[in-house]
Amino acid sequence: MAALRSLLFVLVFYGGTVPAVLLSFPISLFGTRALRRWAYVWVRFHRWCARVLLGIRTRVEGTPPAGACLVPVKHQSMFETFEIILMLDQPAMVLKRELIDIPLWGWVVNRYGVIPIDRKGGAAALRRMMRAAEAAIAEGRPIVIFPEGTRVKPGERPPVKSGFAGLYRALKLPVVPVAVNSGRLWPRGRFVKRAGIVTMRFMAPIPPGLPRAEIETAVNEAINDLERDDGA
Repeated sequence: MAALRSLLFVLVFYGGTVPAVLLSFPISLFGTRALRRWAYVWVRFHRWCARVLLGIRTRVEGTPPAGACLVPVKHQSMFETFEIILMLDQPAMVLKRELIDIPLWGWVVNRYGVIPIDRKGGAAALRRMMRAAEAAIAEGRPIVIFPEGTRVKPGERPPVKSGFAGLYRALKLPVVPVAVNSGRLWPRGRFVKRAGIVTMRFMAPIPPGLPRAEIETAVNEAINDLERDDGA
């Protein structure tokens, strides 16, 4: 049954995503605000597919932040990349440069307002990233980053990538980490998803201005807070 539900999810969600992306081009002609509203509709569609077709729901613990701040999120599956958008006010996502370079899709996400990160791009790439981050702050948007750099399995705790500390130091924003345990139901690299509840726990804010080692340790501990609950 789980395999059948997972197949149905792929057919319905990705089948609906293709026209959603194509429609985003004419919608973007009405401005960034219209495009962001359309993106919200698409993300809501993902939530509906996850709930109805996969039987996966979200439990939110803690208080989602408002206004400009850094929001580092534990990354175990695709699920939280959509859900976090619904919990914040038009967040700016930090994305790998190669995702933004995808034809058509990259144009859309650039119009939405994301922050490209290119670890091999040198000083010019860093300046582009900072300009995008400063534009998001000027709009009062939270900045979402997956500080481990990639999806990990439950129980894995890789160190925080250096890009997070660089943003933290440069932007001087408070940090609200988010612990996630989606990998139990939506395993990395597996087609079949299981029904159940994913917890997204908003942790206590961390102030700006901490030394690099201290902020990296604090964020690593915070985003892995649910691992203790799950006995990992």
